Amino acid sequence: MNRNLRWRVLLTLAVMAVALCLVLPSVPGIKNTLLGKILPDTAINLGLDLKGGIHLTLGVDVDKAIENNMVSQGQDIKASAREDDLAVLKPTPLPGTRLEAVLVGSAKQEVFEKLLGKQFPNLRIDGKETLPEDRVKYVLSMTPDYKKYLAKLTLDQAVKTIRNRIDQFGVAEPDIRRQEGNRIQVQLPGLSDPERAIAVIGKTAHLEFKIVDDSIDPASVKQGLIGPGRELTAMVQRGPKGDSTEIPIVLKKDAVLTGEHITDARATIESNNNQFSVSLTFNARGAKIFERVTEENIKKRLAIVLDGKCYSAPVIQDKISGGKAQITGRFSQEEARDLAIVLRAGALPAPVTVLEQRTVGPTLGQESIDAGIMATGIAAIAIILFMAVYYSTAGIFADIVLLLNIVLTMAGLAAFGATLTLPGIAGIILTIAMAVDANVLIYERIREELRKGVKPLEAVDKGYGKATLTILDSNTTNVIVAIILYQFGTGPIRGFAVTLVLGIIMSMFTAIFVSRIMFDLYMSKRKADAPVSI
Repeated sequence: MNRNLRWRVLLTLAVMAVALCLVLPSVPGIKNTLLGKILPDTAINLGLDLKGGIHLTLGVDVDKAIENNMVSQGQDIKASAREDDLAVLKPTPLPGTRLEAVLVGSAKQEVFEKLLGKQFPNLRIDGKETLPEDRVKYVLSMTPDYKKYLAKLTLDQAVKTIRNRIDQFGVAEPDIRRQEGNRIQVQLPGLSDPERAIAVIGKTAHLEFKIVDDSIDPASVKQGLIGPGRELTAMVQRGPKGDSTEIPIVLKKDAVLTGEHITDARATIESNNNQFSVSLTFNARGAKIFERVTEENIKKRLAIVLDGKCYSAPVIQDKISGGKAQITGRFSQEEARDLAIVLRAGALPAPVTVLEQRTVGPTLGQESIDAGIMATGIAAIAIILFMAVYYSTAGIFADIVLLLNIVLTMAGLAAFGATLTLPGIAGIILTIAMAVDANVLIYERIREELRKGVKPLEAVDKGYGKATLTILDSNTTNVIVAIILYQFGTGPIRGFAVTLVLGIIMSMFTAIFVSRIMFDLYMSKRKADAPVSI
C-alpha cells in the first residue's frame, strides 16, 4: 500500500469512528449502558410528526405593542418636559398610532420642539394648533422606520419570551420560530396537555401594582361613577374548593410599579394556611420603588393586577424593604408554578392569540417512524440488489459507500442538533438515490474508457477524473436549492432541506473519495492488465 493510499484509508476510518460515536447514542438501548455514558450526548431529535406533541400557530398583536409604546413615550415626554420647566398636559393617544400633547405656554414652543427633536427623534410633528388659554396642541406620530423596527423588535421579544417560558416549562427540543404575517410557530414534541401549554405560552403576564381607592361608595361603583384617574376592574376571589368569583374594585389608574423590575418569581406554600402563593423578588430599582410606595401608602390596599385582573389587594401595614413581595389568591400548586414561570420569563410585549392548534398523538408518531424506516429500508435494499447485480464487484463497492452515506448523514443530524421529521426521512431516501447516481456516473465513464481499449488502471483514473467535475456541478446546484428551501421554508420543508444538504455532502465524500479508495485497494491486488469486474 503506497503512502498516499494509506493516509486516505486512515482518514476514512477516523471519519467513520467519529460518525459512529455521534450516531450510537440515538440507537435504542445504548444510552443507559456503560458505552452510552462514554459517548457524547448527541442523540438525534425527533420532530413533532415522529414523536407526537403539540403544534401551535400564534398571532402577535403588533399594533397593540406600538400603541403601548406611544403611551409610554407620552409619559416620558411629560416627565422630560417637567425637568426642563415645561408644562405639558398628560399626552393622549389618538387613532392611527398618534399622540396628542398640549403645551402650556405658547412662548416655549421652540424649547419644547428642541426637546422633542433631541430626546424623541423617533417621533415627528404631524400638526400644531393654537388653543385658548395660551396653549398649543401638538399631534405626534412615529416615523415609518421606527414603526418597522418596533414591529420586528416586538416579534423578536415575543419569540424570546415564549422560548424562556417553554424552557422553564420543561419541554425537550421545542421548535419556536417567526413566520410571515406577525405569526410565531411553536412545536412542542412529547407534550400532551395543550390547554396548560396554551395557558403558559399565551398569558401576557403584564403585572402591575396599583393603589386601591376605597373612598368611592359601592352605589357609585355599580353606576360606573368612579371619577377621573380611576378604573374599575375585577378582583378574583377563590373559594376553599377552588371555585372563583369576581367582585368589582376601583383602582387608581396609574401603576406605581410594574413587573419589568422582577428578577425572580417562585411558587411557595404559606405556613399559616398551607395555601400556595407566588413570591416575587425585585431588582435594586424595583426594591427602591416598592419601599417608597409602601411607605407613602401605609394602611391603604395595594392591588396586584395581572393581565387586567386583580388577584389580591393586601393592606400595607408598614414600609416594606428588601425588595420582596407576594401574590396570594388560593392558587393550586400547578397554577402557582405556571404563574411563577410566566413572571420569571418576563411579560409578552404584545397580546398573542392562538390561530391554529394541532395535537399529534405518540401512537401516530410511532406509526410515522415505522413507515419511514420501512420506506428507507425498501429503497436501500432495492438499490443494493440492483447495483450488485448490474455492476458486479464495483456495485458492491457502491453498496458499501451507500451504507456509509446513511451513517454519515445521521451523524451530521446528531452533531448539528437538527430535528428529524417525516419530510427529513424523505430527504434521506432521496439522497440514497443521489448517492448511487454519482457512482453510476463514475462507473459508466470507466466502462466507456474500457470499451475504447484503455488499460483498467488508466480507465479507473480517467473515469473518476472526468465524472468528478460533473458530480460536483450537479450537486452544487442541488445544495443551493436546498439552502433556499431552508431559508424561506417552514418546519417540514426545513427538515427536508437539512437532510438533503447533509445527504448531498456526505454522498460526494463517499462516492468520490471513499469508493476511489476501495477501487485503489481492489486494483492494487491485481495485475495491471487484469479485467475489472464492473
